[in-house]
Amino acid sequence: MSGHNKWSQIKVKKGAEDAKRSKLFSMLVRQITIEAKRAGGKREDPGLKGAVSRAQEANMPKDNIERAIAKATGVGAESFENVTYEAFGPGGVAIVIEGITDNKNRTTPEIKHLLSKQGLALGGQGSALWAFDRVNGELQPKSTTTVSENDGTRLTEIIEQLEDHPDVKNVITNAE
Repeated sequence: MSGHNKWSQIKVKKGAEDAKRSKLFSMLVRQITIEAKRAGGKREDPGLKGAVSRAQEANMPKDNIERAIAKATGVGAESFENVTYEAFGPGGVAIVIEGITDNKNRTTPEIKHLLSKQGLALGGQGSALWAFDRVNGELQPKSTTTVSENDGTRLTEIIEQLEDHPDVKNVITNAE
């Protein structure tokens, strides 16, 4: 009677959806934790309010939100920090990698390894950031760089690998 079990029909789809949701929730918890720590637990702080509203938009359970705030303001709370890495990709494209981590000493070598597998290296502070402006809290390229089809494909692979890293929040390029 194969094929008659409903669970066997939906488990692959559910597993993929759950994995995406889990990654999103962990990123949102980190954002809430950082903002709650910065605000000292004051819920009326705009940064904390924004992080909580993003979590609510993603249908994160209220218990998870409360636990993240309590974790940030409690004794012995984990310390999360924002990190920014810079690199240059194929065709001279500037790449800025933004993330949230609880351990910079673990994340930096992991990002270096991902880049080195593609023949790239981390740039120094400000080496790629100069090519971007911060508009409404988001990085926007000042100008764009045209890349060949081959370089574009390679750049897409690099971005996908970086975005799969659990500590990476955003990857921004100035590629056209």
